[in-house]
Amino acid sequence: MLAVAAFAGLANPGPARAASPAERTRTVEYFPGPGAEPRQVTVPVAAPAAGSAARGPLAPAGTGPQVRPLQHTGPVSGRLDLVVTGDGYTADEQDEFAADAEEKLDAVFGVEPYRSYRGLFNIWLVNAVSRVSGVSGDPTADDVKDTALGSSFFCDGLERLLCVDTDAVTRYAALAPDADIVFVVAHSAKYGGAGYSATDLPPAAPFHGVATMSSGNERSYLIGAHELGHSIGGLADEYQYPGYGAYPYAEEPAAANLTLHRDPDRAKWHRWAGVQDPTGSVVGTYEGGGYYETGIHRPTGTSLMRSLESTEFNVVGREAMIDGFYADADALTSSVPTGRPVRANRPITVRLAPLTGLADLRLTWYVDGRRIPWAAGARSVTPHALGVRGHDHRVTATVTDRTTALRDPAARDRAANSLTWAVR
Repeated sequence: MLAVAAFAGLANPGPARAASPAERTRTVEYFPGPGAEPRQVTVPVAAPAAGSAARGPLAPAGTGPQVRPLQHTGPVSGRLDLVVTGDGYTADEQDEFAADAEEKLDAVFGVEPYRSYRGLFNIWLVNAVSRVSGVSGDPTADDVKDTALGSSFFCDGLERLLCVDTDAVTRYAALAPDADIVFVVAHSAKYGGAGYSATDLPPAAPFHGVATMSSGNERSYLIGAHELGHSIGGLADEYQYPGYGAYPYAEEPAAANLTLHRDPDRAKWHRWAGVQDPTGSVVGTYEGGGYYETGIHRPTGTSLMRSLESTEFNVVGREAMIDGFYADADALTSSVPTGRPVRANRPITVRLAPLTGLADLRLTWYVDGRRIPWAAGARSVTPHALGVRGHDHRVTATVTDRTTALRDPAARDRAANSLTWAVR
């Protein structure tokens, strides 16, 4: 997975303040306002709030279960596991945290392609009990609260930059059965957030990225939606910095949504050229992106990867996101182990992820590579019913996603997975 500061194959992620040689820093993505273009900034690694570096146990005794599934659609080995934890919620406010988290997640998963592919996610809520309610920097910079995750506005002097103690976040996220992505919901009505890449997280962090957002602002969910674009889809930022100049590299950027080519028919998204996009643009090549003003092009005039004023990914971004979903998740799973033979009369039951909308799953069964037409779509079969007689045969179930949101043949191939059983 690629993420925030290292996602696009850019040698320089953008303007950031200089650090002294002895100062450890991390690069985060900063969202100065609900409709503003994000920025990359560098902040100290030191814990953002007083006392956060010496936090005690994960939660006071007697506060109840610390982990609860909000959505469990399949085994962690076959799903993207999203962990959501709150900060600035006391023991008596954990139900409020759960309600706030669910509201934010419903908003994020209202954006395509999250909406259609929500069934590829497990979602875990992790209680982080704070001693006090609220977070540092709300309402003013000198308002410091010692909370479980050290969430703090005015991080490095930027009011809307909402930093966290990433060591504490890592400890809490580890309580979940698995963690691919982490959201931190800060108990505040103040707008703010941040995005941390995998390269700027503690070495012990097993996940791809962290997004922070305030609980009480109705547009802060877009921060999470944008950050997943980096950590799941490997998407680059499509905005640029005034005065930052021309893209200085000869190599084509790795990200799916940036190209050196001015001609749309030569762009990596040439299959989408001329399509009317959900962002309101026609897909083409629009100059500027990846922080540079000229010499590099993006697919549409705007999108969620350019500005939070937009609430949609463009079709190029949607394709990259779906490809990213399937890189970490499988639409087809089964509780029948594939590692040992099955008997000919043993039912083989499979499960398809509950996908909707853009997704178009097709299930096919094979015996020794030969398709069995009548079994198409069947969720439970026996080898005997499929025509298996005798020993040394193989039964395979394959699911393919024929969504029209994927035009790249390689991405279409990756949107399929199979399970095979030897028949004893």
